[in-house]
Amino acid sequence: MKKSVIKSVSVLLALCIMFSICALGVSAETSYTIVSPYEDVIWTGDGAWGAYKGNLHTHSFVSDAQVDYRDMILGYYERGFDFLAMTDHGVTGKAWNEKPTELPLYLYQRIIGNTVHYFSDEEFDALQNGTYPVDGEERGRGMICITGGNELNALTVTKDHVNAIFLPEHAGDNYLGFENDYEGAVRLVDHYGALSFINHPGDWLNSNADRANCSDPEKIAYFADILLRYDSCLGMEVFNEHNGTTGYDRDTWDNLLMACLPYGKRVIGFSNGDTHYMRDIDSSFSVFMMEENTPDKVKETMQSGSFFAVTRVIRKDTEKFGPETDMDVRDSGLPYPMFRGIRVDGHKITIDYTDANDVRWVANGNVIDSRKVAQSSETASYTIDLDEIEGAEDFLYVRCQLMGEGGITLTQAFVINNGEAPKEYVRDESPAAQAKRIANQFFSLRFFVIIKKLYSLIAESIG
Repeated sequence: MKKSVIKSVSVLLALCIMFSICALGVSAETSYTIVSPYEDVIWTGDGAWGAYKGNLHTHSFVSDAQVDYRDMILGYYERGFDFLAMTDHGVTGKAWNEKPTELPLYLYQRIIGNTVHYFSDEEFDALQNGTYPVDGEERGRGMICITGGNELNALTVTKDHVNAIFLPEHAGDNYLGFENDYEGAVRLVDHYGALSFINHPGDWLNSNADRANCSDPEKIAYFADILLRYDSCLGMEVFNEHNGTTGYDRDTWDNLLMACLPYGKRVIGFSNGDTHYMRDIDSSFSVFMMEENTPDKVKETMQSGSFFAVTRVIRKDTEKFGPETDMDVRDSGLPYPMFRGIRVDGHKITIDYTDANDVRWVANGNVIDSRKVAQSSETASYTIDLDEIEGAEDFLYVRCQLMGEGGITLTQAFVINNGEAPKEYVRDESPAAQAKRIANQFFSLRFFVIIKKLYSLIAESIG
C-alpha cells in the first residue's frame, strides 16, 4: 500500500514538473510586449489631443508646379488643413509673408508668365490664427506655417528625392543633388540638425512596372543603411499624391520595417500630396495627434510617429492590401476612415474607428487579419488578440489599415518587443562592398543616366 502511494505521488510530481516546464517554455516563447506609437495620446475627456490634418510635401511656381505660391497655400487653407510645409525643389521654405527665394533653375516660370505672389504680414497672421476668411467668413481655426521644407536632389533624372523639414533659412537652396544618391541629401539635412524622410521610393524603384522591386534585397539594404546610420532620417512616404508610381510603397515600407527593427529603428510612414496642381490637395495627407497645433509639436510628432497616413486615390490591389477596385475620391466630400482611439492590453490591441468598411492587420509584410465591417459615422471598436494568431511571437511589428468609401488610413507600426537588446548596426566596409559603391557612383554620373534614359526611350518607341 505504501509503495503504491509513493509511486502515485512520484508520477503526480513528475507530471507537475513536466507541466511546469512546458508552461515555462510556452511563456518564454510568447513573452513579448506591444509598443504603441500612440501610447501617450489622450483620446477623450479633459485634455484630449486634437487630430490635425497636414501636408509636408508641397510645390508651387517657386519650383516646377502649376500653381502660384499664394494660391497653393490658400487652397490648403480653404480645404481645412491645419499645418502646411512648402517644399519646392531645391528651395528652402520661409514664412509665407517673406518673398520666396528664386533660383536660376526655375526662371522659366517667369518667362512663361508665372509670377510668384506671397502674403502681407497681416494676411500671414490671419492665416495662422484662423481669422482669414473662407467664403466671406472667418475660418475660426488657424493653419500654421512649417518652415525649412525643401525637396532635395532637385535636378535628378532618377527621382531620388529626399524631403527635408526644419532646415535653417537658405540651407539646401540650389542643392541639385546626384543621381541614385539619397545619402548626400540626408547627410546635408543631418548636418543642420533638421529632419528628413525618403520621398516616393516607388518612383526610383520603378515598382509600378514590377512590384517585386519593392522587395529587392539590394535596394532594401541600401535604404536601410541610410535609415540606420542617420537618426534624422525618419522613414519614407507610404502614400504620395495620387500614387501613380507609388501604389506598392506599402510593400517597401514593410520590408524596411523588417530590415531596421532588429536594430531598434522604427521606420515611420508619411503621406503627402506632393502637390503640383490644385487637384492634388485632397489626394494624400497625414493626420497628426497633438496636444496643440504648433511647429514644435509637429516636429515632435514626426519623430514619435503618433499620426496616421491617409490617401484618397490609389490603384486596386487584389493581391494583398486593397482596395478591390481603383479608388479616386478626391474632393468628393466623403469622410475618410479615421482612428478615434487605440488601446493596448497585453497582447490585445483595440481600435475605435469611424467611416471604414474594411479593417486589416499586417505583420511582417503579410495580412494576418481581415474583416469586413459596416461603414458608419458612429464610432465602432475592433480588438485583435495576437495570442490567437499563429506565429505572433515571431512578428517584428503589426500595423492596422482602415479602408472605406472615403479612402485608406494607416497606423504606424506597433513594435513587438521580445525583451532582446537591439543589434548593433555595422556597415559593410569590406573591399568588395566599397568597390561596389564606387562602381554604382560612377555609373550614376548624370551623363550615364541620361544616355541610359535616352536608350530606353528609343527602345520603347521602336518596340
